[in-house]
This record gives sequence, structure tokens and C-alpha cells, in this order.
Amino acid sequence: MSQKPLRVLVLGYGNPGRRDDGLGAALAERVQALALQGVTVETDYQLSPEHAHTAAAHDVVVFVDAATDVDGDAPFYLRPVGPAPAGRSFSHSLSPQAVLALAEQCFGAKPRGWLLGIRPVDLESFGEGLTPQAEANLAAALAALQTALQNNSLV
Repeated sequence: MSQKPLRVLVLGYGNPGRRDDGLGAALAERVQALALQGVTVETDYQLSPEHAHTAAAHDVVVFVDAATDVDGDAPFYLRPVGPAPAGRSFSHSLSPQAVLALAEQCFGAKPRGWLLGIRPVDLESFGEGLTPQAEANLAAALAALQTALQNNSLV
């Protein structure tokens, strides 16, 4: 009996027109270029309720964004994230936890969630393109994610 292939969604979000705020989208584009089997890639400016439907069709969801809460000098973090309700102030912009909660509530799906936060340098400037240090942080995050995907360590 063969094992069903793992379905992974890499969901990069942020605003590429605000320099390093585009880290999530940039990483997603690079993952797309790798054409990894079983990996679907989506990008958007922010997470919304509609992403719960896409998440529900996958076994693993990796949410990728610029993150100002990366510890020390680390270029990124990759940590598990679970479902949590959006709360009373529900708006169109959601957290990864709220997307996972909606996937479960609306579609009965329980994908495993991961948050890949990449350290930005410039979130204030208008303009496309990442800063050199954010590019380096992105490269480190991409290498780690590619290894995790190839080793099935996100299950």
C-alpha cells in the first residue's frame, strides 16, 4: 500500500511595494520556481477568510511573512502555529491562527501550520526590491524551508 503524497501550501504574504514587507511574497516566488512535488504556492497582500478554503485542501500550511520578532541576530524563524479564533474584532485581515481555525470550522480540515518569519530591514520605504540584508535572510530561510520540505519534517 503506497502512502498518500503530502500536500503542502506555502502562503507568502506582505506588500512588495514596501521594500522588505515583500519578503513573504519573494520567498513564495522562489519556492514556486523550485517546482517541488506536492507543494502549492500562493501569494497575497494579507491573509483573509478565503485562504481557509485553500488551507483546508492541504496537509501542511507554511505561512511566510516579514517578522520583526525574530530573536537575536537570527535571519528567520520557523515555528509551529495552531488554530485560534479571530476574536470579536473580525476583519478581512486575519492571522495564520485564524486561517487555520476557519479551515477547521468551515471545512473540517486540520492542516498542520507553520509560521516562517523572515527578518526585514526596511518596512517603511516605498519601492520594490529587498534590501541586501533581507535578501540574505531570505536565502537562509529558503534553504531551511527547502530542506524541511524535502525531509518531510513539517509533518
